Amino acid sequence: MKPIEITSVTREFDSFVAVDNVDLTVDSGEVVALVGANGAGKTTLIRMILGLLRPTAGRIRVFGLPHSRELRRRIGYVPQNLGLYRDLTAAENVEFRAKVFGVEHGGALPFADGSLVAELPLGLQRRAAFIAATQHNPELLVLDEPTSGVSPLARTVLWDLIRERAEAGVAVLVSTHYMDEAEQADRLVLMSRGKVAAAGKLEEIIGGQEVVEVISDHWERSFEALDRPERLISLYGTAVRVLRESVGGVRRELADAGVAAEVRSVPATLDETMVMLDS
Repeated sequence: MKPIEITSVTREFDSFVAVDNVDLTVDSGEVVALVGANGAGKTTLIRMILGLLRPTAGRIRVFGLPHSRELRRRIGYVPQNLGLYRDLTAAENVEFRAKVFGVEHGGALPFADGSLVAELPLGLQRRAAFIAATQHNPELLVLDEPTSGVSPLARTVLWDLIRERAEAGVAVLVSTHYMDEAEQADRLVLMSRGKVAAAGKLEEIIGGQEVVEVISDHWERSFEALDRPERLISLYGTAVRVLRESVGGVRRELADAGVAAEVRSVPATLDETMVMLDS
């Protein structure tokens, strides 16, 4: 049985549909990134996977089983708020969680600090939360925005830990709104307004999506000439990138504005693909 199997799951809160007819699977040894902006439905879906919320419709199976206390022992979970007691030290939190899961020895912390969790930098808090959630050697890891608010270095360290677990055969479902992080996953599920907007490997999702790139010695003038409220436009360094436009149309606009530039079609990034799917 797959660690996670979700079929046609919907969750409504009164008249608001937070998750809308979602299908999702995660295999052992696989890292699946649940990607989307805040409010896309990622956390609601995770809470249903963990049995903290019941779906309005559809079916969720974890290791082919309905939710139970025994099943919970096979899962490691790091919520957005980390799930740590802020008035205890990191070591005390890890020791407490070890006793909850019946583990003889808690996971070793990579830092020695007797400070309360509330006094630690966020990066160390997240490391402690990850250790607390994995010391009982779960077969499934569910991580909700595990690197939010930390430095690029701390994010890299945490992703190294995630990959280590996956290489050991653990199934990992991780939610994130960082597109560069999502690219490290084996498979992506892009959510928008509660629905799955796209799913698959990175190259499958981007597919043939392209954007118009403008290179000019006068990039400020290029941007000003093309910038309109209804247009999807961004800057990558000094390159102006325009979504959902034709090369010919952009070239004519720049010529009419008297701006000399190289205009070409280039592959879209994951971030740009998500914007186009979400708009």
